[in-house]
Amino acid sequence: MLEPPDDFRPHDRHSPATAPWAPLFARRGPACLEIGWHVREAHCNARGLLHGGVLAALADNAMGLSLGAALMDAGATGRPNILTVSLSLDYIAAAQPDQWVCVTPRVLKAGGSSGVVDALITADGALIARANAQFRIKGGAEA
Repeated sequence: MLEPPDDFRPHDRHSPATAPWAPLFARRGPACLEIGWHVREAHCNARGLLHGGVLAALADNAMGLSLGAALMDAGATGRPNILTVSLSLDYIAAAQPDQWVCVTPRVLKAGGSSGVVDALITADGALIARANAQFRIKGGAEA
């Protein structure tokens, strides 16, 4: 198995949706949680490239978790319930097996009843996609 960069640790937020793509790794940055992984067969389409749907799901995961982290950093009481309202990706290039893919979110708005997050996604450091999402924040997000 390929090793992640030194500052990434095993991703500790597991869900049935992301389980087939494990192992995933995470790195906590200022007001964001980056998610990274090495592309394996389970991540690929029939052409052997990283599937756009897998990339969208994991970008959504990283952006939602980053919004939650930003709310908690701002003093939110309780764990906020964050629901994706809209998600879009611009695919720029493809990623291939064994490449290290990293989703780096940026929280643009966090508070009230909504959040806005974007992300840059790289494969071995080269930009492969850009993501944007809007989230609804319910409960536990009063900061």
